[in-house]
Amino acid sequence: MKYCSDCSIEMHWRIPDDDDRPRYVCDNCNTIHYENPKMVVGAIPVVDGKILLCRRAIEPCHGKWTLPAGYLENGETIEQGARRETREEACAILEDMEPYSLLNLAFINQVYFLYRARLAEPGYKAGSESLEVRLFPPEEIPWDGLAFAVIRRVLTLYCQDLLNNHFPFRVVDIGSHNAWK
Repeated sequence: MKYCSDCSIEMHWRIPDDDDRPRYVCDNCNTIHYENPKMVVGAIPVVDGKILLCRRAIEPCHGKWTLPAGYLENGETIEQGARRETREEACAILEDMEPYSLLNLAFINQVYFLYRARLAEPGYKAGSESLEVRLFPPEEIPWDGLAFAVIRRVLTLYCQDLLNNHFPFRVVDIGSHNAWK
């Protein structure tokens, strides 16, 4: 950030009074510009014991598989965001949504919140951000073809929970880029 979005004057990177970390501060209008983590929301859509995955049509990880998920938009609840992302990426409608996991990726300033959900209808197809959408039985998940380590982690937990048919709410801290490569 170079210029203040409130008054257009050049910004300074410093620790504001009564704060504990550096931030962009405008010395002209005294605005402190906070930067906060991005919230990623999505779902583990299931039908007949199979998990819906989307093959990405966009970067990063073009051509790799992922769960339908993306950044939460302003004015949305996390449930609305997860539903929207599933519609955008898989043209699918969710029902019976249950909170499943919250994953902290502090090293890249992201927080993931994922639901377990059922597909409301059998119809689904690739949306504009997906090359293809498929249902996978847990034993056929393309582990080596998954787009993101965080998705690999949540699917691993889900498949373990599926064996016991017990799905506790999970909170996972992922410590670094190398932790889940």
